[in-house]
Amino acid sequence: MRCWLLLTFLFSFSLLSAQNKPLLYNVDDLPQSLLLNPGTQIDFIGHVGMPFLTQIHVSAGTSGVSLHDIFRDDGTNINTRIREAMHKMTSYDHFTANEQVEVISLGWQLDKRNYLSTGVYQELDFFSYFPKDLAILVNEGNADYINDTFDFSQAAFTGEILTVYHLGLNHQFDQRLTVGIRGKLYSGIFNAETTGNTGTFTTFETPQGPNKYRHVVENMNVRVNTSGFASLNEEKDMTVEEGTAELLKRSFFGGNVGVGMDIGLSYLLTEQFVASASVQDIGLMFQREDVESYHYYGSYQTDGLEPLFPELDENGKALPYWDDFEDEVDRNLIDRTYNEAYVTWRPAKFNLAMAYGFGQAFLPCNYRTVNKVRYMNQIGMNLSGILRPRGFVYAFTTYWDKKITETQRFRIAHTIDDYSFANLGLMYSTTFNRFNFYIAANNLLAVPNLAKARGASLQLGMQMVFKD
Repeated sequence: MRCWLLLTFLFSFSLLSAQNKPLLYNVDDLPQSLLLNPGTQIDFIGHVGMPFLTQIHVSAGTSGVSLHDIFRDDGTNINTRIREAMHKMTSYDHFTANEQVEVISLGWQLDKRNYLSTGVYQELDFFSYFPKDLAILVNEGNADYINDTFDFSQAAFTGEILTVYHLGLNHQFDQRLTVGIRGKLYSGIFNAETTGNTGTFTTFETPQGPNKYRHVVENMNVRVNTSGFASLNEEKDMTVEEGTAELLKRSFFGGNVGVGMDIGLSYLLTEQFVASASVQDIGLMFQREDVESYHYYGSYQTDGLEPLFPELDENGKALPYWDDFEDEVDRNLIDRTYNEAYVTWRPAKFNLAMAYGFGQAFLPCNYRTVNKVRYMNQIGMNLSGILRPRGFVYAFTTYWDKKITETQRFRIAHTIDDYSFANLGLMYSTTFNRFNFYIAANNLLAVPNLAKARGASLQLGMQMVFKD
Protein backbone atom coordinates (compact mmCIF):
# COMPACT_ATOMS: atom_id res chain seq x y z
CA MET A 1 0.00 0.00 0.00
CA ARG A 2 2.82 2.43 0.86
CA CYS A 3 4.43 1.72 -2.53
CA TRP A 4 1.23 2.61 -4.33
CA LEU A 5 0.86 5.86 -2.39
CA LEU A 6 4.35 6.87 -3.48
CA LEU A 7 3.65 5.73 -7.03
CA THR A 8 0.51 7.88 -7.19
CA PHE A 9 2.53 10.91 -6.05
CA LEU A 10 5.20 10.39 -8.72
CA PHE A 11 2.70 9.57 -11.43
CA SER A 12 0.60 12.69 -10.90
CA PHE A 13 3.55 15.02 -11.46
CA SER A 14 4.99 13.07 -14.37
CA LEU A 15 1.74 13.48 -16.25
CA LEU A 16 1.76 17.26 -16.01
CA SER A 17 3.04 19.13 -18.93
CA ALA A 18 8.90 21.64 -17.16
CA GLN A 19 8.84 25.31 -17.50
CA ASN A 20 10.77 26.89 -20.37
CA LYS A 21 9.78 30.54 -20.42
CA PRO A 22 13.01 31.49 -22.30
CA LEU A 23 11.14 30.48 -25.45
CA LEU A 24 9.29 33.81 -25.11
CA TYR A 25 12.04 35.85 -23.47
CA ASN A 26 12.89 39.01 -25.45
CA VAL A 27 10.57 38.19 -28.37
CA ASP A 28 10.08 41.84 -29.31
CA ASP A 29 6.70 41.54 -31.00
CA LEU A 30 4.96 39.50 -28.24
CA PRO A 31 3.52 41.40 -25.23
CA GLN A 32 4.19 38.33 -23.04
CA SER A 33 7.91 39.18 -23.19
CA LEU A 34 7.12 42.17 -20.94
CA LEU A 35 6.07 39.76 -18.17
CA LEU A 36 9.51 38.12 -18.34
CA ASN A 37 11.49 41.36 -18.73
CA PRO A 38 9.63 44.66 -18.23
CA GLY A 39 12.65 46.38 -19.81
CA THR A 40 12.68 44.38 -23.03
CA GLN A 41 12.81 46.04 -26.45
CA ILE A 42 9.40 46.04 -28.16
CA ASP A 43 8.17 47.03 -31.59
CA PHE A 44 4.43 47.48 -31.00
CA ILE A 45 2.39 50.44 -29.76
CA GLY A 46 -0.56 48.64 -28.18
CA HIS A 47 -2.08 45.27 -27.37
CA VAL A 48 -5.35 43.82 -26.11
CA GLY A 49 -5.52 40.22 -24.95
CA MET A 50 -8.38 37.81 -25.39
CA PRO A 51 -9.84 37.23 -21.89
CA PHE A 52 -8.58 33.92 -20.46
CA LEU A 53 -6.90 33.11 -23.79
CA THR A 54 -4.03 35.61 -23.91
CA GLN A 55 -1.67 33.19 -22.22
CA ILE A 56 -2.23 29.62 -21.07
CA HIS A 57 0.87 28.01 -19.66
CA VAL A 58 1.34 24.60 -18.03
CA SER A 59 4.66 23.08 -17.09
CA ALA A 60 6.12 20.49 -14.73
CA GLY A 61 9.13 18.33 -14.18
CA THR A 62 10.65 15.58 -12.07
CA SER A 63 14.42 15.64 -11.81
CA GLY A 64 15.01 12.09 -10.65
CA VAL A 65 12.41 9.70 -12.05
CA SER A 66 10.08 9.21 -15.00
CA LEU A 67 7.04 7.06 -15.71
CA HIS A 68 9.26 4.75 -17.75
CA ASP A 69 11.41 4.08 -14.69
CA ILE A 70 8.33 2.76 -12.90
CA PHE A 71 6.31 1.09 -15.67
CA ARG A 72 9.04 -0.28 -17.96
CA ASP A 73 8.33 -3.83 -19.10
CA ASP A 74 11.48 -5.68 -18.09
CA GLY A 75 9.98 -8.57 -16.17
CA THR A 76 10.71 -7.16 -12.72
CA ASN A 77 8.14 -6.54 -9.99
CA ILE A 78 6.75 -2.99 -9.88
CA ASN A 79 7.56 -2.72 -6.17
CA THR A 80 11.18 -3.51 -7.04
CA ARG A 81 11.19 -0.76 -9.67
CA ILE A 82 9.73 1.74 -7.20
CA ARG A 83 12.37 0.79 -4.64
CA GLU A 84 15.12 1.20 -7.25
CA ALA A 85 13.79 4.61 -8.27
CA MET A 86 13.67 5.77 -4.64
CA HIS A 87 17.26 4.70 -4.00
CA LYS A 88 18.49 6.28 -7.25
CA MET A 89 17.04 9.67 -6.32
CA THR A 90 18.66 12.08 -3.86
CA SER A 91 17.16 14.48 -1.37
CA TYR A 92 17.94 17.31 -3.83
CA ASP A 93 15.82 15.78 -6.58
CA HIS A 94 12.52 17.57 -6.85
CA PHE A 95 9.05 17.75 -8.35
CA THR A 96 7.66 20.98 -9.76
CA ALA A 97 4.49 22.16 -11.46
CA ASN A 98 3.43 25.60 -12.66
CA GLU A 99 0.31 26.88 -14.35
CA GLN A 100 -0.58 30.42 -15.46
CA VAL A 101 -3.66 31.84 -17.15
CA GLU A 102 -3.88 35.51 -18.15
CA VAL A 103 -7.36 36.75 -17.34
CA ILE A 104 -6.90 40.30 -18.67
CA SER A 105 -3.98 41.82 -20.58
CA LEU A 106 -3.65 45.19 -22.30
CA GLY A 107 -1.08 47.87 -23.00
CA TRP A 108 -0.68 51.16 -24.80
CA GLN A 109 1.97 53.64 -25.81
CA LEU A 110 2.05 56.80 -23.68
CA ASP A 111 4.61 58.57 -25.87
CA LYS A 112 7.66 57.74 -27.96
CA ARG A 113 9.63 56.59 -24.90
CA ASN A 114 7.05 54.98 -22.58
CA TYR A 115 4.79 51.96 -22.85
CA LEU A 116 2.29 51.08 -20.11
CA SER A 117 1.00 47.52 -19.65
CA THR A 118 -1.38 46.03 -17.14
CA GLY A 119 -3.40 42.91 -16.50
CA VAL A 120 -4.48 40.11 -14.23
CA TYR A 121 -3.31 36.50 -14.22
CA GLN A 122 -3.92 33.45 -12.06
CA GLU A 123 -0.99 31.24 -11.10
CA LEU A 124 -0.44 27.85 -9.48
CA ASP A 125 3.08 26.99 -8.34
CA PHE A 126 4.18 23.79 -6.58
CA PHE A 127 7.68 22.65 -5.67
CA SER A 128 8.78 19.74 -3.48
CA TYR A 129 12.12 18.14 -2.77
CA PHE A 130 12.11 14.35 -2.59
CA PRO A 131 12.30 13.42 1.14
CA LYS A 132 14.41 10.34 0.48
CA ASP A 133 15.03 9.31 4.09
CA LEU A 134 11.37 9.62 5.07
CA ALA A 135 10.17 7.87 1.92
CA ILE A 136 12.45 4.90 2.59
CA LEU A 137 11.43 4.81 6.26
CA VAL A 138 7.72 4.78 5.39
CA ASN A 139 8.09 2.30 2.54
CA GLU A 140 10.66 -0.13 3.97
CA GLY A 141 10.77 0.51 7.70
CA ASN A 142 13.97 0.67 9.72
CA ALA A 143 14.89 -3.02 10.03
CA ASP A 144 17.56 -2.85 7.31
CA TYR A 145 18.85 0.55 8.43
CA ILE A 146 20.13 -0.03 11.96
CA ASN A 147 22.48 2.78 13.04
CA ASP A 148 21.50 4.81 9.96
CA THR A 149 20.03 8.28 10.51
CA PHE A 150 16.80 9.44 8.89
CA ASP A 151 16.79 13.22 8.41
CA PHE A 152 13.54 15.19 8.85
CA SER A 153 15.07 18.30 7.22
CA GLN A 154 14.63 16.64 3.82
CA ALA A 155 10.91 17.38 4.03
CA ALA A 156 10.55 20.71 2.19
CA PHE A 157 7.81 21.86 -0.16
CA THR A 158 5.94 25.01 -1.16
CA GLY A 159 2.63 25.29 -2.95
CA GLU A 160 0.32 28.19 -3.73
CA ILE A 161 -2.54 29.37 -5.88
CA LEU A 162 -3.00 33.12 -6.26
CA THR A 163 -4.22 35.94 -8.47
CA VAL A 164 -1.77 38.63 -9.58
CA TYR A 165 -2.74 42.22 -10.47
CA HIS A 166 0.07 44.09 -12.20
CA LEU A 167 1.00 47.43 -13.77
CA GLY A 168 4.27 47.94 -15.65
CA LEU A 169 6.16 50.73 -17.39
CA ASN A 170 8.68 50.20 -20.19
CA HIS A 171 10.90 53.30 -20.66
CA GLN A 172 13.42 53.96 -23.44
CA PHE A 173 16.17 56.15 -21.97
CA ASP A 174 18.10 56.56 -25.21
CA GLN A 175 19.07 54.70 -28.35
CA ARG A 176 20.86 52.02 -26.31
CA LEU A 177 19.15 51.57 -22.93
CA THR A 178 15.61 50.43 -22.17
CA VAL A 179 14.49 49.79 -18.59
CA GLY A 180 11.24 48.62 -17.05
CA ILE A 181 9.51 48.06 -13.76
CA ARG A 182 6.31 46.23 -12.87
CA GLY A 183 4.39 46.50 -9.60
CA LYS A 184 2.29 43.57 -8.43
CA LEU A 185 -0.50 42.97 -5.94
CA TYR A 186 -1.07 39.35 -4.93
CA SER A 187 -4.36 37.88 -3.74
CA GLY A 188 -3.86 34.47 -2.16
CA ILE A 189 -6.28 31.60 -2.76
CA PHE A 190 -4.34 28.71 -1.22
CA ASN A 191 -0.92 28.22 0.35
CA ALA A 192 0.93 25.33 1.96
CA GLU A 193 4.57 25.15 2.93
CA THR A 194 7.07 23.38 5.14
CA THR A 195 10.68 24.55 5.14
CA GLY A 196 13.55 24.77 7.60
CA ASN A 197 12.65 21.54 9.38
CA THR A 198 15.13 19.80 11.69
CA GLY A 199 15.48 16.51 13.53
CA THR A 200 16.61 12.94 13.08
CA PHE A 201 15.41 9.41 13.79
CA THR A 202 17.94 6.64 14.46
CA THR A 203 17.71 3.03 15.62
CA PHE A 204 20.86 1.96 17.48
CA GLU A 205 22.01 -1.52 18.39
CA THR A 206 22.26 -1.83 22.19
CA PRO A 207 23.29 -5.41 22.97
CA GLN A 208 24.20 -4.45 26.56
CA GLY A 209 20.99 -2.48 27.13
CA PRO A 210 17.54 -3.52 28.36
CA ASN A 211 16.56 -4.30 24.78
CA LYS A 212 18.47 -5.11 21.61
CA TYR A 213 17.62 -1.78 19.99
CA ARG A 214 17.16 1.83 21.08
CA HIS A 215 15.03 4.20 18.99
CA VAL A 216 15.98 7.89 19.23
CA VAL A 217 14.16 10.94 17.91
CA GLU A 218 16.42 13.94 18.38
CA ASN A 219 15.62 17.66 18.06
CA MET A 220 12.57 17.14 15.87
CA ASN A 221 11.03 20.45 14.75
CA VAL A 222 8.65 20.12 11.82
CA ARG A 223 6.04 22.72 10.94
CA VAL A 224 3.51 22.78 8.11
CA ASN A 225 1.76 26.11 7.42
CA THR A 226 -1.46 26.36 5.44
CA SER A 227 -3.87 29.10 4.43
CA GLY A 228 -7.11 28.74 2.54
CA PHE A 229 -7.36 25.04 3.37
CA ALA A 230 -8.88 24.70 6.84
CA SER A 231 -12.31 26.15 6.05
CA LEU A 232 -12.70 24.08 2.88
CA ASN A 233 -11.65 20.95 4.76
CA GLU A 234 -14.22 21.61 7.49
CA GLU A 235 -17.11 22.06 5.06
CA LYS A 236 -17.92 18.41 4.50
CA ASP A 237 -21.14 19.11 2.62
CA MET A 238 -19.82 21.93 0.40
CA THR A 239 -20.86 21.49 -3.23
CA VAL A 240 -18.57 22.07 -6.21
CA GLU A 241 -20.45 25.28 -7.01
CA GLU A 242 -20.03 26.57 -3.44
CA GLY A 243 -16.36 25.66 -3.42
CA THR A 244 -15.80 27.41 -6.75
CA ALA A 245 -17.60 30.53 -5.50
CA GLU A 246 -15.42 30.57 -2.38
CA LEU A 247 -12.22 30.31 -4.41
CA LEU A 248 -13.35 33.06 -6.79
CA LYS A 249 -14.09 35.32 -3.83
CA ARG A 250 -10.56 34.85 -2.57
CA SER A 251 -9.22 35.85 -5.98
CA PHE A 252 -10.32 39.41 -5.33
CA PHE A 253 -8.32 40.25 -2.21
CA GLY A 254 -10.00 37.84 0.12
CA GLY A 255 -7.63 38.45 3.06
CA ASN A 256 -4.28 36.93 2.16
CA VAL A 257 -2.54 39.64 0.20
CA GLY A 258 0.98 40.59 -0.84
CA VAL A 259 3.10 42.97 -2.88
CA GLY A 260 5.93 42.46 -5.32
CA MET A 261 7.76 43.85 -8.29
CA ASP A 262 9.66 42.95 -11.47
CA ILE A 263 12.60 44.92 -12.84
CA GLY A 264 14.52 44.55 -16.08
CA LEU A 265 16.64 46.20 -18.74
CA SER A 266 17.99 45.79 -22.25
CA TYR A 267 21.20 47.41 -23.47
CA LEU A 268 22.47 47.67 -27.03
CA LEU A 269 26.20 46.90 -26.81
CA THR A 270 26.74 47.31 -30.55
CA GLU A 271 24.44 47.51 -33.51
CA GLN A 272 24.04 43.73 -33.44
CA PHE A 273 24.68 42.68 -29.80
CA VAL A 274 21.98 43.14 -27.14
CA ALA A 275 22.39 42.25 -23.46
CA SER A 276 19.43 42.00 -21.11
CA ALA A 277 18.58 41.02 -17.55
CA SER A 278 15.49 40.81 -15.37
CA VAL A 279 14.31 39.78 -11.93
CA GLN A 280 10.68 38.79 -11.37
CA ASP A 281 8.51 38.38 -8.30
CA ILE A 282 10.60 40.15 -5.69
CA GLY A 283 7.73 40.01 -3.23
CA LEU A 284 6.04 38.49 -0.23
CA MET A 285 2.62 37.33 0.91
CA PHE A 286 0.94 37.99 4.25
CA GLN A 287 -0.99 34.82 5.10
CA ARG A 288 -3.47 35.93 7.77
CA GLU A 289 -6.92 34.55 6.87
CA ASP A 290 -8.06 30.94 7.21
CA VAL A 291 -4.61 29.92 8.45
CA GLU A 292 -3.83 26.67 10.19
CA SER A 293 -0.35 25.39 11.09
CA TYR A 294 0.68 21.98 12.37
CA HIS A 295 3.77 21.80 14.57
CA TYR A 296 5.59 18.64 15.67
CA TYR A 297 8.58 19.00 17.96
CA GLY A 298 10.59 17.36 20.76
CA SER A 299 13.14 14.66 21.53
CA TYR A 300 12.58 11.12 22.81
CA GLN A 301 14.26 7.76 23.08
CA THR A 302 12.87 4.36 23.93
CA ASP A 303 14.06 0.80 24.21
CA GLY A 304 10.67 -0.48 23.10
CA LEU A 305 7.95 -2.35 24.98
CA GLU A 306 10.25 -4.18 27.36
CA PRO A 307 8.11 -6.36 29.72
CA LEU A 308 6.45 -9.44 28.30
CA PHE A 309 4.28 -9.69 31.45
CA PRO A 310 3.34 -6.23 32.76
CA GLU A 311 3.39 -5.65 36.48
CA LEU A 312 0.20 -5.72 38.54
CA ASP A 313 -1.12 -2.83 40.60
CA GLU A 314 -2.35 -3.11 44.23
CA ASN A 315 -5.73 -4.36 42.99
CA GLY A 316 -4.17 -7.19 41.06
CA LYS A 317 -4.86 -5.61 37.66
CA ALA A 318 -2.29 -5.28 34.92
CA LEU A 319 -0.75 -1.84 34.68
CA PRO A 320 -1.84 0.09 31.52
CA TYR A 321 1.67 -0.15 30.15
CA TRP A 322 0.73 0.74 26.58
CA ASP A 323 -1.37 3.74 27.67
CA ASP A 324 1.47 4.95 29.89
CA PHE A 325 3.87 4.56 26.98
CA GLU A 326 1.62 6.63 24.70
CA ASP A 327 1.32 9.34 27.35
CA GLU A 328 5.10 9.44 27.71
CA VAL A 329 5.55 9.79 23.94
CA ASP A 330 2.94 12.57 23.82
CA ARG A 331 4.74 14.46 26.60
CA ASN A 332 8.03 14.39 24.71
CA LEU A 333 6.99 14.47 21.04
CA ILE A 334 4.49 17.29 21.01
CA ASP A 335 1.80 17.90 18.41
CA ARG A 336 0.30 21.41 18.26
CA THR A 337 -2.10 23.20 15.92
CA TYR A 338 -1.98 27.00 15.61
CA ASN A 339 -4.03 29.67 13.89
CA GLU A 340 -1.31 32.28 13.57
CA ALA A 341 -0.52 34.57 10.62
CA TYR A 342 2.72 33.90 8.76
CA VAL A 343 4.68 35.42 5.87
CA THR A 344 5.81 33.66 2.69
CA TRP A 345 8.19 34.85 -0.01
CA ARG A 346 7.35 34.48 -3.66
CA PRO A 347 9.74 32.31 -5.69
CA ALA A 348 11.95 35.02 -7.23
CA LYS A 349 13.16 34.42 -10.80
CA PHE A 350 16.00 35.90 -12.84
CA ASN A 351 17.13 35.98 -16.47
CA LEU A 352 20.51 36.95 -17.96
CA ALA A 353 20.71 36.97 -21.76
CA MET A 354 22.82 37.93 -24.75
CA ALA A 355 21.64 38.04 -28.36
CA TYR A 356 23.28 38.67 -31.74
CA GLY A 357 21.31 39.78 -34.79
CA PHE A 358 22.32 39.15 -38.40
CA GLY A 359 20.76 39.16 -41.83
CA GLN A 360 19.63 42.79 -42.13
CA ALA A 361 15.98 43.14 -43.03
CA PHE A 362 14.62 45.86 -45.28
CA LEU A 363 11.39 45.96 -43.35
CA PRO A 364 9.43 48.94 -42.01
CA CYS A 365 11.10 50.19 -38.83
CA ASN A 366 9.05 51.24 -35.84
CA TYR A 367 10.23 54.41 -34.12
CA ARG A 368 9.88 52.74 -30.69
CA THR A 369 12.51 50.16 -31.55
CA VAL A 370 15.88 50.96 -30.00
CA ASN A 371 17.76 49.19 -32.75
CA LYS A 372 16.81 51.01 -35.96
CA VAL A 373 18.38 48.27 -38.05
CA ARG A 374 16.31 45.11 -37.91
CA TYR A 375 17.53 41.60 -38.53
CA MET A 376 15.85 38.50 -39.89
CA ASN A 377 17.90 36.20 -37.65
CA GLN A 378 18.99 36.24 -34.05
CA ILE A 379 21.03 33.78 -32.04
CA GLY A 380 21.19 34.05 -28.29
CA MET A 381 21.76 32.47 -24.93
CA ASN A 382 19.82 32.77 -21.70
CA LEU A 383 20.65 31.76 -18.12
CA SER A 384 17.54 31.62 -15.95
CA GLY A 385 16.88 30.56 -12.38
CA ILE A 386 14.15 30.36 -9.80
CA LEU A 387 14.68 30.55 -6.05
CA ARG A 388 13.58 27.48 -4.13
CA PRO A 389 13.93 26.56 -0.41
CA ARG A 390 17.49 25.21 -0.82
CA GLY A 391 18.75 27.65 -3.45
CA PHE A 392 18.29 28.43 -7.12
CA VAL A 393 17.22 25.92 -9.75
CA TYR A 394 18.91 26.85 -13.03
CA ALA A 395 18.38 26.41 -16.76
CA PHE A 396 20.65 27.39 -19.66
CA THR A 397 19.12 27.98 -23.09
CA THR A 398 20.60 28.67 -26.51
CA TYR A 399 18.33 29.57 -29.41
CA TRP A 400 17.96 30.64 -33.01
CA ASP A 401 15.18 33.14 -33.71
CA LYS A 402 14.06 33.56 -37.33
CA LYS A 403 11.68 36.08 -38.85
CA ILE A 404 10.08 34.33 -41.80
CA THR A 405 8.12 37.43 -42.81
CA GLU A 406 7.05 40.62 -41.08
CA THR A 407 4.12 38.70 -39.54
CA GLN A 408 5.63 35.25 -38.89
CA ARG A 409 8.57 34.09 -36.80
CA PHE A 410 9.79 31.01 -35.02
CA ARG A 411 12.37 30.25 -32.36
CA ILE A 412 14.07 26.91 -31.88
CA ALA A 413 15.87 26.42 -28.57
CA HIS A 414 17.99 23.90 -26.71
CA THR A 415 17.85 23.92 -22.91
CA ILE A 416 20.00 22.21 -20.31
CA ASP A 417 18.29 21.92 -16.93
CA ASP A 418 17.70 19.49 -14.07
CA TYR A 419 15.24 17.51 -16.18
CA SER A 420 17.12 16.99 -19.43
CA PHE A 421 20.38 17.68 -21.30
CA ALA A 422 18.60 17.40 -24.65
CA ASN A 423 15.56 19.62 -24.24
CA LEU A 424 14.54 20.89 -27.67
CA GLY A 425 11.85 23.60 -27.77
CA LEU A 426 9.99 25.49 -30.50
CA MET A 427 8.04 28.74 -30.56
CA TYR A 428 5.92 29.94 -33.48
CA SER A 429 4.08 33.27 -33.76
CA THR A 430 1.90 34.57 -36.56
CA THR A 431 -0.15 37.75 -36.99
CA PHE A 432 -3.01 38.30 -39.38
CA ASN A 433 -4.61 41.72 -39.61
CA ARG A 434 -3.33 42.58 -36.07
CA PHE A 435 -4.63 39.32 -34.62
CA ASN A 436 -1.72 37.37 -33.13
CA PHE A 437 -1.50 33.70 -32.23
CA TYR A 438 1.53 32.03 -30.68
CA ILE A 439 2.42 28.60 -29.35
CA ALA A 440 5.56 27.39 -27.58
CA ALA A 441 6.47 23.91 -26.36
CA ASN A 442 9.62 22.18 -25.20
CA ASN A 443 11.10 18.70 -24.83
CA LEU A 444 9.88 17.86 -28.31
CA LEU A 445 12.33 14.95 -28.64
CA ALA A 446 10.38 13.15 -25.91
CA VAL A 447 7.05 13.33 -27.79
CA PRO A 448 7.40 9.83 -29.35
CA ASN A 449 7.65 8.37 -25.82
CA LEU A 450 6.29 10.79 -23.24
CA ALA A 451 6.70 8.17 -20.51
CA LYS A 452 10.46 8.80 -20.61
CA ALA A 453 10.09 12.58 -20.33
CA ARG A 454 11.04 14.14 -17.01
CA GLY A 455 9.71 17.56 -17.94
CA ALA A 456 7.72 19.39 -20.58
CA SER A 457 5.85 22.66 -21.09
CA LEU A 458 3.19 24.12 -23.30
CA GLN A 459 2.28 27.77 -23.73
CA LEU A 460 -0.14 29.36 -26.15
CA GLY A 461 -2.30 32.45 -26.53
CA MET A 462 -4.01 34.95 -28.79
CA GLN A 463 -4.34 38.73 -28.74
CA MET A 464 -4.60 41.90 -30.79
CA VAL A 465 -1.23 43.59 -31.36
CA PHE A 466 -1.01 47.06 -32.87
CA LYS A 467 2.10 48.31 -34.62
CA ASP A 468 0.71 51.48 -36.21
